[in-house]
Amino acid sequence: MNKPKLILFADPKRPHAIEAMEKFAGFAGDKIDVISNCLETVCSVDVLKKADYALVFGGDGTILGAARQLCETRVPVIGVNVGKLGFLAEFSIEELTAQFDRILTGDVLIEKRMIMHCTVFRKDASVFESTAVNDAVITAGTPFNMIEMKLAVDKQNPAVCTGDGMIISTPTGSTAYNLSAGGPILSANLSAMVITPLCPHSLSFRPIVTNADSQLRIELVRINERTTLLLDGQVQQKLQAGDRIDIRKHAGQFLVVNNPLRTQWDTLAEKLNWAESPRYQTYKKRQ
Repeated sequence: MNKPKLILFADPKRPHAIEAMEKFAGFAGDKIDVISNCLETVCSVDVLKKADYALVFGGDGTILGAARQLCETRVPVIGVNVGKLGFLAEFSIEELTAQFDRILTGDVLIEKRMIMHCTVFRKDASVFESTAVNDAVITAGTPFNMIEMKLAVDKQNPAVCTGDGMIISTPTGSTAYNLSAGGPILSANLSAMVITPLCPHSLSFRPIVTNADSQLRIELVRINERTTLLLDGQVQQKLQAGDRIDIRKHAGQFLVVNNPLRTQWDTLAEKLNWAESPRYQTYKKRQ
């Protein structure tokens, strides 16, 4: 039987990541073939495609960075949480070692999650493009005046939004910045995009959910000196007045190996206290 080939994404400068890798190496021994650590060396798409799985030791940021590299390879991601929250990291190191044989036999769900492709046009010429796993955020930047944007969905008449910016989120990212800004929580395996304004100067501009096949176009009418497009909190592009941002569903996908011990809703309840019961006052009966 051929050994499963693994690509690692692990930051050797993070003590908890090193500790988790050492525990996994002691468990796996010669059962696996590790191709490369892609946070130590630059891994080309051809190298990534050779892997059966990508094993990511880190927090959500590490997983997002790995997912953007892997989106066109169809390599499933096994996330091991060594960060603070680890919402996207499905496994602890103990759960990984306990479930590893089950993962290799294919007795787990590999969930397909959509990602977005974002392009910035300036005078009809593309000046920037990248993918986003969680969200694409237009943030006002200094000197922190309100900015004005025109939003069009599928080339319909644009809606004008004045405020502090806008979040375009995937279902995976619906529990990130979108949630903090008052947007809805979506089931992670849906194919949709959430449009959430940031502090709109209007009571009527509310978050909406649109089909992932929709084409979103945002035109920057009035912005600040440092208004920026921020993807997954990691990739950024400075914007200018008159720029146009086109956002659509990317052809690739983010493949996630689900932890069979919990669902997305378990994770919401455990890590974000979703649907926690009210704390009712209790009274003792009089004797």
